[in-house]
Amino acid sequence: MSPPPRLVRLVNPNAGTAATERMVAAARVAAPEWLSVEGYTTAASPVLIVDEAGAAQAEAAVVAAAGRDFGSEHGIIVSAYIDPGIEAIRARLSVPVVGIGESSMRAAAAIGRFAIAMTTPGLVAMVRRYADRLGLADRLVAVPSTTGDPHVLMADPDRVLAALDDLVRRAVRDHGAEAVIVGGGPLADAARELAATSPVPLIEPVPAAVREMSTILARRWGT
Repeated sequence: MSPPPRLVRLVNPNAGTAATERMVAAARVAAPEWLSVEGYTTAASPVLIVDEAGAAQAEAAVVAAAGRDFGSEHGIIVSAYIDPGIEAIRARLSVPVVGIGESSMRAAAAIGRFAIAMTTPGLVAMVRRYADRLGLADRLVAVPSTTGDPHVLMADPDRVLAALDDLVRRAVRDHGAEAVIVGGGPLADAARELAATSPVPLIEPVPAAVREMSTILARRWGT
């Protein structure tokens, strides 16, 4: 028997509502029938998190939102790759909280050595530190990234797709990656398209987080 209906709030720590809509659409495709997903955009965040200063601003916005606007949902998904504010939210709320960064890294590490393809070079060092905190640094072989202005690149979906495809193939060829993550919630559409042609398993962060949340909620219902 399926669990009873459950509501999960997908929180976009970037301020772009269009990105929230794309991530919610990707989450709903991955969700079981009993789990509904609703989006939440943190308006006080940067439109796109591109560096550590922006990540700190996003974290403050997410934590403030948790104390002000959350409460009716059965779970929270933090949907920016460095999972800003996730520990503070967990300390504040009684429902499960998962992040697309941690979920995707654990999924990739279960396959083998992995890489994280990024379009935000200013976050590469932060992502490496996050993998270390999760105990996965020994599995992470590379964090290849584009080098230009992320805002300019993200305005051109075709360029984003081509750039990420190149990063994925370089990670496999040059670093021996056995799985590759597309590192970014707003990259959900590109990740879904690249999954069909990737030479190794390609991990889509938003669906990975939905699967982890579904497992947690089903287990809680069962006990």
